[in-house]
Amino acid sequence: MNYITLINTLLKPQITEEAVVLDLFAGCGGLSLGFEAAGFKTIGYEMNPDAAATYNMNLEGRCIVEKLNFETQYPNAEIIIGGPPCQPFSVGGNQNGVNDSRNGFPYFVDAIKKVRPKVFLFENVRGLLYSNKWYLEVIIEELKELGYIIDYKLLNAVNFGVPQNRERLFLIGHNSEFNFPESQKGKVTVSEAICDLIQTFPPESKFLTPSQDAYIAKYEKASKCVNPRDLHPEKPARTLTCRNLSGATGDMHRVKLQDGRRRRILLEEASRLQSFPDNFQFIGAETSKFNQIGNAVPPLLAYKIALELKQCYNKSLFNNESVA
Repeated sequence: MNYITLINTLLKPQITEEAVVLDLFAGCGGLSLGFEAAGFKTIGYEMNPDAAATYNMNLEGRCIVEKLNFETQYPNAEIIIGGPPCQPFSVGGNQNGVNDSRNGFPYFVDAIKKVRPKVFLFENVRGLLYSNKWYLEVIIEELKELGYIIDYKLLNAVNFGVPQNRERLFLIGHNSEFNFPESQKGKVTVSEAICDLIQTFPPESKFLTPSQDAYIAKYEKASKCVNPRDLHPEKPARTLTCRNLSGATGDMHRVKLQDGRRRRILLEEASRLQSFPDNFQFIGAETSKFNQIGNAVPPLLAYKIALELKQCYNKSLFNNESVA
């Protein structure tokens, strides 16, 4: 089955499980879509109205528009997932870490304490394993004190069928046994993902001007870039971020047409490269849509993790284990 058929067939809500999943900092629902495709009911919490509207447009679960705080009350749930804001720890941000007002980890841990799920998961940037590892260790110790076994691993989405090099940290808390999904052989390329789109230029296309081409050439020379940062059809894409999708920056994602012109990638192309199915509709202005895509967990990777987490959850039920 080719990539486009795979995501359009596999990644759709099909609820089969009784367990409720809370998705905190849910964004547009990339993580929840993977879990709903694996059979789980979801309830999202997201402060951005456009992202929440996208979630509610496409998923079976509902997304509540709310900025989480220590007063937030949650419904009962067996599983909690989420992606606390990563800007405080991202190399693309100011890296203020724990002192950044956008740090969502205290609220994520607070939700774990209140709900006491059997299993939980969070996703974040790789920087938590390096310059900010001390903070990760603080979080892990606090979660262990609640009685959870903690497993974490840096995963690259490209190793799980997503046509994009995207490294993220995944941390799982449980009281049973958890196995991360196995890497697959081979990598899906840009051409396999957007072969029907890459040489098109619909009315909304934005072409690079000569001055932008000159600026990008200067940017790439200064950053010692060996290969132009256009999308290369025979390779997976670079990491999609809010910055290089929605902004006219030197490292923006763009394609080179056969006539030599270059254009910014289309929303449909960004969505495919992030593994959203073609029927997934994004709500809001163009910049908002690009930001939702850049912030999302690739649904295909989320699905493969959800299948493993489902096994872990079922083992905890079978063993009749629970967190005290």
